Amino acid sequence: MDRIILASGSPRRRELLSMLGWPFIVEVPSVDEESIQGEAPEDMVRRLALEKADAVSSRNEGEIVLAADTVVVLDGRVMGKPESVSDGIDMVESLSGREHEVLTGVALVSPEGRISRFERSCVRFRSLSRDEIVAYHATGEGADKAGAYAIQGVGALMVEEIRGDFFNVVGLPLYLVSKMLDDLGFSLVEQWKVM
Repeated sequence: MDRIILASGSPRRRELLSMLGWPFIVEVPSVDEESIQGEAPEDMVRRLALEKADAVSSRNEGEIVLAADTVVVLDGRVMGKPESVSDGIDMVESLSGREHEVLTGVALVSPEGRISRFERSCVRFRSLSRDEIVAYHATGEGADKAGAYAIQGVGALMVEEIRGDFFNVVGLPLYLVSKMLDDLGFSLVEQWKVM
């Protein structure tokens, strides 16, 4: 495990891998992120993560490629990134005072194998007034994030409770990534040694 290729343009995922001290480079894949009609959110995030990993792996034979896809799910409906200011405000308003799920599909493609899994976390927002929602959106923090918020920034002030992996809500469930690497033959000891 000399290095990992992160198949993602997400600054949050780069920050999390940097925090671990793992050597990595970034190669952003070009993948159509549309859902398939009738596809369960869990299946969608796993499929998209695998498509991203495969796209980058096809140009980097023999390398370890890591990809992920994160969505927010409320009442069975997938919420991606907001398309506009009003869309972002509407998303946060729909999450106000309610619990939602954050699903992240993770895929690893390497000479040792090809696997994909997903992580689920539950997040409950405090009740928010319209003024509070508009003020949060004005920070710009949620503009490019699933569900139009970031738990690792000032958006944390909206979160009343979280059940599950915090890093999953940020966009990359680190325990799951570590477990998947272990399953491919890269033990936790080896993961610590590459730092």
